[in-house]
Amino acid sequence: MNLQAILGNFALILFVLTIFTGVIWFLDKFYLSKQRRAAADVALAEFDTRNAKLQVDGIKLDASGRAAMEANILRQPTWIEYSGSFFPVIAMVFFLRSFLYEPFKIPSSSMVPTLLVGDLILVNKFTYGIRLPIINKKIIDINNPQRGDVMVFKYPKDMALDYIKRVVGIPGDRIVYKNKRLTINGEIVSYQPLPDYLDEEYLRYSKHYTENLTGVTHQILNDERAPSFVQNPDAFPQYELCNYNIEGFACTVPKGHYFMMGDNRDNSLDSRYWGFVPEQNIVGKAFFVWMNLGNIKRIGSIH
Repeated sequence: MNLQAILGNFALILFVLTIFTGVIWFLDKFYLSKQRRAAADVALAEFDTRNAKLQVDGIKLDASGRAAMEANILRQPTWIEYSGSFFPVIAMVFFLRSFLYEPFKIPSSSMVPTLLVGDLILVNKFTYGIRLPIINKKIIDINNPQRGDVMVFKYPKDMALDYIKRVVGIPGDRIVYKNKRLTINGEIVSYQPLPDYLDEEYLRYSKHYTENLTGVTHQILNDERAPSFVQNPDAFPQYELCNYNIEGFACTVPKGHYFMMGDNRDNSLDSRYWGFVPEQNIVGKAFFVWMNLGNIKRIGSIH
């Protein structure tokens, strides 16, 4: 794993911090604290012996010194105190984001109008199966991605990057995209026109449709100025399963892989360009927008 991947893998950083603080916590709990207790007992015994002799000589002593000495010996070093305090918090965060829910921020417009730049979303990490953190290996099967799901996955060309797109093709599907319209396994996907969509950032309009993706209804955008064909696709693994022409493309999704597309169809670098997403790259299913600092009305479920 290169440095960029390490720095970009927050789960790895959390894992290392959890192990580091956990080792310190357990070491102090079961070894260092006992050493401090033993040292305190020895010091207190010496203190009591010395004081007993002094009392015989008629010297009256301040008893508060004994408690202060004991507290000072038993006090945790600062580095142990902080590590022990952080350990349960870091461990809980690591568990939650590794096995239950992970937050993401939408950085681009590829999923407009479903997801906007700045949307803070939650991703269900267990709906597609329980995976070991860091190595992302599935250990328990639960569900498989379905057409229409909005899914987060590791970018096949750079595993340090997380991408989000919509599942258009599942293993075995024949995907045809011709003149900006989908056909899946010979079934033409239906489209219903909506009023043109205004991109407030760039102040331009796009064609706006409701797409019924074999039972899953959602919205997409098309840019009439963009060509229908895919410009300069990569020579991705199993590229031979796809055919490109002036009207679009056709691909057969291989076993254990998924075909992903952005809802902003003419402004999305997706499986059309860099290929299929392997099952082992799956992160989870996006299901909720929990905040957008520029537009609180965005809060709600993802369709």
